[in-house]
Amino acid sequence: MIKEATSPLEPQFEDLAGDGAGRRARRLFLATRPKFLTASVLPVLVGTAWGCAVSGRFDLVVALLAVVATALVHAASNVLNDVGDEVSGSDRVNLERIYPYTGGSRFIQNRIMSVAEMNRWGLVLLALASVFGLWLTLLKGPPVLLFGLAGIAIAVLYSLPRVQLSGRGIGEFCICIAFGLLPVCGAAWLQSSVIDWPSVLVAVPTGLWVMLILLINEVPDRKADGASGKRTLVVRLGTDGARRIYQASHVMAFACLLALSVTRAMPWWVAVGGAAVLVGGLRASAGIGSEFSRPVLTRSIEMTLGLQAAGSVLLIVGSFFAA
Repeated sequence: MIKEATSPLEPQFEDLAGDGAGRRARRLFLATRPKFLTASVLPVLVGTAWGCAVSGRFDLVVALLAVVATALVHAASNVLNDVGDEVSGSDRVNLERIYPYTGGSRFIQNRIMSVAEMNRWGLVLLALASVFGLWLTLLKGPPVLLFGLAGIAIAVLYSLPRVQLSGRGIGEFCICIAFGLLPVCGAAWLQSSVIDWPSVLVAVPTGLWVMLILLINEVPDRKADGASGKRTLVVRLGTDGARRIYQASHVMAFACLLALSVTRAMPWWVAVGGAAVLVGGLRASAGIGSEFSRPVLTRSIEMTLGLQAAGSVLLIVGSFFAA
């Protein structure tokens, strides 16, 4: 077992302490784990591009509001997840984490912000997201509320103690919905007022690629999660089961891209690009094993992040050519 009290890469109290407005703003910003917000922004851009392909027009204001509202919900989910994992004890006992990818932001464990401060900040972020969501509702109508409320519900229930969807074996599926069907179909509908089967075929791989980031990040955290009662899929199925799900999810994502190409909803080369993502995913799955190798697993995590970005860009560009 690899034991590590604190990584030198982790945020430290001494570097972020202070009562000045600038210091406080920096703490609040970094607590949201901003480097990973692309995982929610890219799906909105995918949906926006597809909606523009369907409608032949682009509403910039609506697109910007959708991006900001979704990013705020994601930021709130990151903050509240830190609170939930501290309350359950998972992050506190996690000695095999690979920072910054797993084990949370470490803001609570390294005494940068308290549980109460993080909880308040998460609720403030949700309130801000609601403001932008209501603005969108005024522009596009009541259906926006359905997308927004569903996203907020998953963001809260994913980490809320006593509910904690993340520890019940369905958190990964919820992430697929929250980062796939909701933002992609929602953003597409905002631009086109249409949700059809091609929209779903665009949304499913987008959500799966984000879900796989969560799944592979659960691998180094599995012992801490299991010890604290957080029963993720990796805890329930082990690394062999997680690797099979990881591989099958990449195959499913490719099947969606192949269907889009075969039906001529998108150009043929989208399937070719999807095949490249699939090959990369199968290679990355080699890092998910019972033997914990930090360098190999870290590379696989980074490959998974890159594949999510590459796949999303592929769908964005494919949508433009589909138009």
